[in-house]
Amino acid sequence: MKTALAILVVALLAGCVSFSEDGGFGTVQRAVKNRIGQEPKWQRSPDEANSVRTRVKELLAQPLTAESAAQIALLNNPSLQASYAEMGIAEADLVQASRWSGPTFSFARLRRGNETELERSVFFDVLGLISIPLSTKVERGRFESAQARAAGETLKLALEARKAFFSALAAEEGVRYMEQVKLAAEASADLARRMAAAGNWPKLHQAREQVFYAETTAQLARVRQTKVAARERLSRAMGLWGDDLRFALPERLPDLPKVAREAGDLEAQALAQRLDVQGARRETEALARSMGLARITRFVDLLEFGLHNNSETDKPAQRGWEVELRIPIFDFGGARVARAEQLYMQSVNRVADSAIRARSEVRETYAAYRTTFDLAKHYRDEIVPLRKRISEEMLLRYNGMLASVFELLADSRDSVTSVNAYIEALRDFWLAESDLQAALTAGSPGAQK
Repeated sequence: MKTALAILVVALLAGCVSFSEDGGFGTVQRAVKNRIGQEPKWQRSPDEANSVRTRVKELLAQPLTAESAAQIALLNNPSLQASYAEMGIAEADLVQASRWSGPTFSFARLRRGNETELERSVFFDVLGLISIPLSTKVERGRFESAQARAAGETLKLALEARKAFFSALAAEEGVRYMEQVKLAAEASADLARRMAAAGNWPKLHQAREQVFYAETTAQLARVRQTKVAARERLSRAMGLWGDDLRFALPERLPDLPKVAREAGDLEAQALAQRLDVQGARRETEALARSMGLARITRFVDLLEFGLHNNSETDKPAQRGWEVELRIPIFDFGGARVARAEQLYMQSVNRVADSAIRARSEVRETYAAYRTTFDLAKHYRDEIVPLRKRISEEMLLRYNGMLASVFELLADSRDSVTSVNAYIEALRDFWLAESDLQAALTAGSPGAQK
């Protein structure tokens, strides 16, 4: 009997899983760093929170870049910190699955006249002990899936912060150029008003200049609101409030890369790197193990081994053992097994769907990436230089008294409009570049907030 107990104790200790020092967060850090070169931080103590706060202040002391905006988001976004708790819950379930429920003790005291009977028993859940290794494998798979989801959410937030940064920077540039358009329109409208008052300008031409000025004023109000909204989206992504909202942005968007990225075998790269695909695979593996556990326990759902020690007044003590085996006569586990099988097949199809979506999203986002690159390059190399050349010629004609001041102002407005269009094209390229990175590493860009 002692040997049997020793075997039970050894099996129990061998199957136990303890909590990791980092809660499994190291896997998330490595996955994120390997893909975007930045490390997130899980704030689990006041000291870690203070360290993060100091680092965020250092990053905000300089004008933001796309990389620093993403880094602040990974360090400081409270929604991301809350999502890491799901990983902690999964690890707690894993540790719980590796622990045996322990023995059950019972004690009874019975009297018959002057006789007293004492019954003492201890029962061991043998089936629960035997199934610990399989249960642990199931929960370990779910824990790994939770790690993949946490890493995916981290990557999506970093890419969301990058997109918000480019949108906010483009909006600020747009406001500056629209203010120049407004100044030109205001000067043109004022000059037209004075010339019309002197009788040197038709009322129709004056009205046209005046309505252009009025429309420009309305457009400036819209782009200013766009700027506010873009900065707020960036602030939310970085988790900022209070004085931190005064962060500074650079003067202009980054230049286009010298050459566009080649397509290569991006689909294979996405299947190898995308965390949503990896997470779906791990979940399917965990469900396969869970289905195996359901099949093992379908005919026997209780197996207990008990030791007894009974004593009565003036009689020798009774000692013995008992095995309790519960067979579900009216439920052989068919429903549980069928449910597990359907969950498994559902997960298999989701893995296939995630792979199909990954391939499709990579093709779509790369097409957008190349289109926006070519368009921005066309504006930079063709349209903007031509506009500059036209403006120089127009200024020469004005200085030679071959063009009127209104023609000069109109040309100035057209030039600023072309520059604005180039800013938008450059912004669209960097947004498309971020979407391509998301499609290769994290998941669907459309799933981002």
